[in-house]
Parts: sequence; structure tokens; C-alpha cells
Amino acid sequence: MASRILPLLFAWLLAMPAAAWAQSNPSAARVQSSPGAEDLFHEARSEAFDHHQYSVAIQTCRTALGLSPTDPDIRVFLGRLYAWSHNADSARLEFALALRQHRGYEDACIAWSDLEWWNGNDSAALSICLYGLDAHPASLELGERRARLLAALHRYREAKNAIDSLLATAPKNTAIRSLAGKIQEEAAGNKIGVSYDFVYFNREYKDPWHLANLEYSRQTGLGSVIGWVNYANRFRENGVQFETEAYPHISRSFYGYIDFGYSPQATLFPAWRTGASLYVNLPHAFEADAGFRYLYFSSSTWLYTFSLGKYYRNLWFNARCYLVPGQGGTSQSVTLTTRYYYGGADDYYMIAAGTGISPDDNTVIVQLASPHRLQTQKLQGGWRHVIHRRHIVFAGLQWLRQEYQPDVYGREWDLNAGYLYRF
Repeated sequence: MASRILPLLFAWLLAMPAAAWAQSNPSAARVQSSPGAEDLFHEARSEAFDHHQYSVAIQTCRTALGLSPTDPDIRVFLGRLYAWSHNADSARLEFALALRQHRGYEDACIAWSDLEWWNGNDSAALSICLYGLDAHPASLELGERRARLLAALHRYREAKNAIDSLLATAPKNTAIRSLAGKIQEEAAGNKIGVSYDFVYFNREYKDPWHLANLEYSRQTGLGSVIGWVNYANRFRENGVQFETEAYPHISRSFYGYIDFGYSPQATLFPAWRTGASLYVNLPHAFEADAGFRYLYFSSSTWLYTFSLGKYYRNLWFNARCYLVPGQGGTSQSVTLTTRYYYGGADDYYMIAAGTGISPDDNTVIVQLASPHRLQTQKLQGGWRHVIHRRHIVFAGLQWLRQEYQPDVYGREWDLNAGYLYRF
């Protein structure tokens, strides 16, 4: 039905000359509303929000419009009520009439675009968004929707340009910052990069460790895929690991993580590793995931993980936990991470603190081969920065207080740096 009615509504909406619109200034229409219509409008909002009586609120809005038929706020709210009541065609008619009476009215464009987004009509939602932006080019709400819809239509480069423009205007906007993080990887296309870690021990091992990796990632229609070749020099031995990760799209709210790795040197890397997680985008810029990791050195180790993340203005907070069942009970690794974004999605400072060993940290993963779950505390800081849009540089320092025998502790420092090129 939407495919038939939308072209007719747009034709009807755009055919009317500007001089024939009832009002060009929506705020003036609000002033002209009668006191009775104002009271009924507030009553309708109370019926909808306080009592969830949408059908009653619809009738109250229709009565209010009988008193003030050109009031845009009442008409848009009536359209929203129809949308919430799953009566999309009636909602479209009200939004179109509000825009016919009040050219480029921002709230009508937002509400109509949301309706089409909810109903899977991404191209129509984008057209409405662009129509609203013609009248309100500085609108953050319409701009955010444009970026999100461009990404949903797989127009990732345009989506990234749109979200970068919004970040320059409103770097502390939570919704925009959250969306930027999701669009960044989708827009990357291809990336190739290298990194290096130098790991020093004050007493546990006489020789430092050296680790390096080469990575290549590509954005596909199903999600991003990353391939790694990891190198390590530990215990005066050299070894490599081959690893691949994928982040498949499942729906607008869900995406996955899949990992598989193999190494012929089981003392330097796990001989086999795999893992999977399910991520969900939650309201209010929250994100959560749950999954597992499997490592095989000379025996199998299963780990279960879950995390909760939250964007707030230009900050990102994340708490992640790994649980490791064993004969002596269940041990855990917990890490709290904060990023401060000072630019785009790849411009940030990071700090982290936690306990235990993470299976996603290649610098210390071999310590999970030990049957003993000794104590570890860690602090970490890092920096990441984009140069001329294509070049990404990063560096970090991690400190660990590692119990390598019962009640015997050593210190460990990990200095890392790397470079990525986007193309």
C-alpha cells in the first residue's frame, strides 16, 4: 500500500505553489490556536502518554482540529497516534496535510520519516528527510536520520560524510556519537594495517616479548570481514597465528561476531581458537553483547563473556566480563573502559582498568594455558587519531601486576603502536 500512496502524497504535497500554503511559519499557527484546541491537545497527550489510550487520544485530537484545523502540532501528533496504532496510511495522510499547510515543517518530516523507517521503506524515509533538510539544513534530528538511512541503504561513504558533518557541529550529542561509531566501520570499505607490541617483565621472564600483526579488513554486503597474520617471539621462540573475524549484520538491532584462528605453535598462541557473540543495539545509546570464546593449547578452555556499553555525549563507557569455569570454581576477568572522543569515530583517548586475563588480548593470552587462575590487575591508556581521513595512527601503554606463583607478583609493561590505511 505504501508504494502506491507515497508517490500520490508527494505529488499532492509538492504541486501546491508556496503562496497557497496556509502558513509558512508554523509557530504563528500555534499562536492562532484557540484556547479550547490547546486544552484538548494537552488532554490528548495525557490520554496517550499517561493512560496509553490511543483511540481516545485520536478522537480528542480530531475534535481539537475541528477548532484549529491548521494547527501543525496537533495534526502531527494525530499522525503519530495513528502510527503507534499501526494505521500507517492514516498517519501518512496527516503528515502530508501538515506539510501541505506548513511547508517544510520539521516535526512533520521527522515523524513521517520515522514512520517509513519503522515500516522498512528506507528510500521513502530518506526522501522525506532530505525534503525537511531543504527547509532546516541545521536540524540535528533530521541530519541524524539522514546518516542512519544512508547507512541502511548501504550508501556508507555518504553516511560517513553526513555523520562527520554532524560531529563537527555537535561533538557532544549522544545519539550522533553513538551512530557515528556504528557507521565508521561500515564506511571503511577496505583497510590494511600493521601494529607492534613490546612486552617487558621485571622478574617473570628474562627476555621481553615481541608481537606484530598484519591485518586486512573489507566491508561486504553481509558485514565487515577481517583477516590477521599474527607473529610472536616469546620464550626465545618464533611463531605465527592465522586468524579471521567477521561482524555479520542480522537486523537493524542485531549483529554478530565470529572468530576463528589457528597456530602451529601451541606454546606461543592457542593451537585453535574460536568465538562468537551476539550484539544488540538498545535504546538510549546502549549496546550489549553475550557470547563465548574457545581456546585449545594442550587442553580446552571455554570462556563466556558479556558486556554493556553506553555512549554519553562524547564519551563511551563499557564494562566487559569473562567467566572461566574450572575444577576450582569459576574465575573471572573484568575490564572497565572509557573513551573520550575529541573528533570523529577514530579520534579518541582511551583508559581502562580491570582484573584477570582477556582471551581477546594476544599479548597475554598464553597465560590462560596455565591450569592455575592467579591474580592479575591491569591499567591501560591509549590514543587513536585520523590524519587526512585515510590514515589512522594509534599507540598505547598497558601495565599489569601479575601473580605468576602463589603470592609472588611481577610487573609487566606492554607498549604498542600501529598504523592503518583506509581505501
